[in-house]
Amino acid sequence: MTTLHEKNRNAARHFKPQMSLASEQREHRRYDLGGQTLTVNRWDASRRSAAPLGYLVDLSAGGVRIRTDQTNVKPDSQIRVRLELPTYAGISPFIETNTGHQPAPKTEWIGWLAVSRVTKVDGRNFDVSGRLVDMDEMDRGMLGLYLSTQPLAA
Repeated sequence: MTTLHEKNRNAARHFKPQMSLASEQREHRRYDLGGQTLTVNRWDASRRSAAPLGYLVDLSAGGVRIRTDQTNVKPDSQIRVRLELPTYAGISPFIETNTGHQPAPKTEWIGWLAVSRVTKVDGRNFDVSGRLVDMDEMDRGMLGLYLSTQPLAA
């Protein structure tokens, strides 16, 4: 006689996981910008000034990974950041829509980074990963177009 416990153990032994074609969970493609040494600044809105936070390792239209030596960045926090990206192939990374009737190209974006992960890279550097949470859809779309001219990250 086979007990229920023995029957479940045999069923578990023959389990074969199925690979899903939709295994990619990213909403946006990630682009490697580490070789360009583009800096990211921590933005102080009250003083309208920026202090260096680190430099871009990779970027997508939804998030960013920054390499920094600052030890005070913690997961589940938010940082006000300023990104400045150069115009590339005639494409500006962001669009100014607040100034008037016509949208105008711009190279800087100021907004919030929701830190999801902080990983120690070596003795003094950390990788800070997070989502760009308050970027409007026009800027997100232009950033996606801008990044499509850049090499993909692994």
